[in-house]
Amino acid sequence: MIPQPFDYAAPQTLHQALALLESGEHKVLAGGMSLIPMMKLRLAAPDKVVDISRVPDLNQVTETGGVVRIGALATHHRIETTPVIRARCPLLAETAGQIGDMQVRNMGTIGGSIAHADPAADYPAALLALEARIRIVSAHGERTVEAADFFLDAFTTALQPGEIVLELHVPVEDPGEGYRYAKVAHPASGFAVVGVAARIRKNDGRIAMARIGVTGLGSRAFRDRKAEQLLESGAAIAEATAAIGGDEPANADLYASAEYRRHLARVHAARAVEAALQRAS
Repeated sequence: MIPQPFDYAAPQTLHQALALLESGEHKVLAGGMSLIPMMKLRLAAPDKVVDISRVPDLNQVTETGGVVRIGALATHHRIETTPVIRARCPLLAETAGQIGDMQVRNMGTIGGSIAHADPAADYPAALLALEARIRIVSAHGERTVEAADFFLDAFTTALQPGEIVLELHVPVEDPGEGYRYAKVAHPASGFAVVGVAARIRKNDGRIAMARIGVTGLGSRAFRDRKAEQLLESGAAIAEATAAIGGDEPANADLYASAEYRRHLARVHAARAVEAALQRAS
């Protein structure tokens, strides 16, 4: 289908972009992997599209003070292959490598993905497990939001009108940590039917720290703190992962029922934790 008519603007600076977002019904265009299909299907019909892909320095990746800072326009391919991310936040790099196909990874951006907040997107699980923070900016100032407070519901985030994602702050992973992103990919779309990101740190052979992010199961990604606490208290992996999503309503569609999704989440949580344990030194 053809989108409804809309105005298009391609600002050259961040200041110009934020000024354009101050008025009217608008959508921000970054890589376009989510917005353009929605506009073609008439699921989105903005009056104005603000293309921020020409704004300089929004794709930078740097490390400062134990935090990796990732610009909103960094593509999935860049996150998968950039040495500093592979070395310092390997869980995020591993997750990026499982997004879509090569064409999508070359065009899609991390800022666009998390702002879209598809309940089956891959990044949210990893960002929750990594305890990342999201820097948000508008014409009136900026703020930083914990990933756990950013994803509110299906296609709904903490972003307010006029705000955009500027960059992500990801704490550097401890060199001794183990990690794994385990995913059941939908055969048609590549989105996660369920995806589980796990971080594990051991001490004297026991799990001293566990972080588990889950996507695809419900209307939003979430951290399963109950399963984390069970692992940290010495519970067996099977017992801890059997609690995954216990308090979360599960999605159901033609491909996977709610019961099947919950089962997949628990199976793949166990696999992710086991793999993370093997990687932990």
